Amino acid sequence: MHWYEKLNQYFPIEEMKSREHMETLLKERSDIYNKDEGPNHVLMYAEFDNFLFIDYLFVSKNARGQGLGHKLLEKMKQKGKPIILEVEPVNYEDSDTEKRLRFYKREGFEHAKSIGYERRSLVTNEINKMEILYWAPHHESEELIFEAMKKTYNLIHTYKDQHFYGESYEPADEVLTFNDEHESSNILDNLE
Repeated sequence: MHWYEKLNQYFPIEEMKSREHMETLLKERSDIYNKDEGPNHVLMYAEFDNFLFIDYLFVSKNARGQGLGHKLLEKMKQKGKPIILEVEPVNYEDSDTEKRLRFYKREGFEHAKSIGYERRSLVTNEINKMEILYWAPHHESEELIFEAMKKTYNLIHTYKDQHFYGESYEPADEVLTFNDEHESSNILDNLE
């Protein structure tokens, strides 16, 4: 099965970039956008000078629980830069969301509680709320994570969006908010 089909079957439609968008990123932004693919995984990520952004991490069902996700993240951590990713809030009707959060918590990721992230899906036209998780090897601040997310949003998520989707996503300043005084609850706290 093609790598895009694996991702498309696993991730919700409102989180998926189009195949054309991702293939264009791999071709035209090959300086920063990367694919790490194996028989049982697909890892799409962007590497910048001072951080990494994991766009998609898929491990096939038959390989889960064997340490593959851990090995892939360890490879990323070896670069010594903060790692950022987006996750869905816990959906108690979908046990995968909680399993994902538990996995990232075990891997040392923290919840960026002061960062708000809501954008309208160009596919479903619904508001899609996501949470930001990060791994900070040198105790980088949430302000740095916020600036890194804005950069990712502008260079990866909205790259040629008008061309691929016929319309543009909202500007980063409308989608991403930072409020260190009104922190949301930590989504990782309630996990066992």
